[in-house]
Amino acid sequence: MEFQDVVRRRRMVRKFTDESVSEESLQRIMRNALRGPSAGFSQGQAFLVLQGDDVKRFADTVQYWTSDTAKDAPVVVIPFAVKDVYLDRYAEKDKGWTDRSEAHWPVPFWYIDTGMAVLLILQTVVDEGLGAVYFGIGEEDFGKLRTEFGVPESHVPIGAIAIGHDADAKVSEGASPATRKRKPLAETVHFGQW
Repeated sequence: MEFQDVVRRRRMVRKFTDESVSEESLQRIMRNALRGPSAGFSQGQAFLVLQGDDVKRFADTVQYWTSDTAKDAPVVVIPFAVKDVYLDRYAEKDKGWTDRSEAHWPVPFWYIDTGMAVLLILQTVVDEGLGAVYFGIGEEDFGKLRTEFGVPESHVPIGAIAIGHDADAKVSEGASPATRKRKPLAETVHFGQW
């Protein structure tokens, strides 16, 4: 698929068929997630990939999953940001900082870089002919999620991505939901001055 088609077709899919996601597609999706930018090549992201009974365990663990959002997805990927990896990396000699202070960071790149990995997942899903929806996980569920799946305390989930075959491919492209249109370029992009 052409890149522009991937960008244009990417949308949030909330209903999935019962067809499984091939192992080849899942491997490609996750390999591409690792190709995103990473400050100092820190690579402070981690991913928990759930399938089968593990998806049900996830559904039973987090509060948000009680809504109808993507309950029937065959795959759920939980991306984690790992701040300590960034703080450690930038305390190394080649970066010039002598401590791990968060005060050096104008914004938390550990979240930004993990968000970019999420976008790569969403785009690869489209390129694989699949659908996905990204949704949040409430902070009150972080501890339960870590306990249930053995996730280290240093790893912060930045949401979850349900992946599968789109059960409602008729929805118009480029609108999410289908009744809401994107803002015009002139309203949101400013060249040279606001």
